[in-house]
Amino acid sequence: MYGAHEPERIQTVVIGGGQAGLSVGYHLARRGLPFVILDANERIGDSWRARWDSLRLFTPARFDGLPGMPFPAPPYSFPTKDEMADYLESYAAKFRLPVRNGVRVNRLTRHGDGFRVVAGDIVIEADNVVVAMANFQNGRVPACASELDPSIVQLHSSDYRSPAQLRDGSVLIVGAGNSGAEIAMEVCRSHRTCLAGRDTGQVPFRVNRFTAQFIVPILFRVVFHRVLSVATPIGRKARRKALAMGGKLIRVKTQDLAAAGVERAGRMTGVRNGMPVVEGGDVRAVKNVIWCTGFDPGFSWIDIPIHGEVEPAHVRGVVPDVPGLFFVGLHFLSAMSSVMIHGVGRDAGRIAGHIAARARAQSSAPAATAGKPREHQRDEARTVAGNAA
Repeated sequence: MYGAHEPERIQTVVIGGGQAGLSVGYHLARRGLPFVILDANERIGDSWRARWDSLRLFTPARFDGLPGMPFPAPPYSFPTKDEMADYLESYAAKFRLPVRNGVRVNRLTRHGDGFRVVAGDIVIEADNVVVAMANFQNGRVPACASELDPSIVQLHSSDYRSPAQLRDGSVLIVGAGNSGAEIAMEVCRSHRTCLAGRDTGQVPFRVNRFTAQFIVPILFRVVFHRVLSVATPIGRKARRKALAMGGKLIRVKTQDLAAAGVERAGRMTGVRNGMPVVEGGDVRAVKNVIWCTGFDPGFSWIDIPIHGEVEPAHVRGVVPDVPGLFFVGLHFLSAMSSVMIHGVGRDAGRIAGHIAARARAQSSAPAATAGKPREHQRDEARTVAGNAA
């Protein structure tokens, strides 16, 4: 059924070799726990290399390092996406993390009290699985995209690289979050550009100014990391809003867009005669549309009933109904900082702690664990998850 390869047996499989997966690997290695990291990309960091050419991180280098290895750049510079990719590759090499590249997981299922991971001909059985991937996997476009005139160039932000991909003529960017604003600032230099979408708000200071050196540490280490977390009432309220609406503009400001000549419009509401229509009924006769309209989680390969309405059902990355299944890297997993480079390490360390505790429990009382009905194991997992919250 699974080809010529017999199933491997590994205590923990980490799926995803980006910053989340490498952070989990670092913490598992420090605890001396056996694991493997599976990554679909041919090279560590390729998920960053594949992003648009001019992309720079929104956070200063001081906050772009993973556990155990600072980012090698001036603290308040903004690394390029290729510099981030190379850093991740160096990180995996420094800590000798067991990453298998070019391995795309096709299916994750329950197998006894553990899991079976299938990636082509590779089959691995594991006690624990950590899905170390952001819920930004598959680019999402509205259904009306198919109604646009075929002559219009359409790109999702995940496929956009540079203005050279566009036709001569005007551009409509749909989605006014950070990606939309950054791409608009670039595209408007060569194309008439309109940015459509609701006003997401913006952080009230310049992250690239000297004064930010005093504000950013408080914002990132205290506000995003501790205040806006699932442990506080204000954080839980912010989490619901963030999952529904996204984040504020960080680097580009609304006045920057205006000064650059980017036109603003309300949300795109549909298509008329092959052309996009925005709020107010205005038809935009454009030659290009760039969709900055977000992503679907892309977890359809998980053949386990763990999905909530907008994200997998979890408590700080622990799935109470499926003991041994964990998530790291999701938006607002435990705090606003969870999806940021500087925040993922904390979540990874906590999940590694859960895995270590499970390993100790299984080794100290294997017969008792094996004899318990799965419902009892679920109850124990819920108790652990509840204590973590």
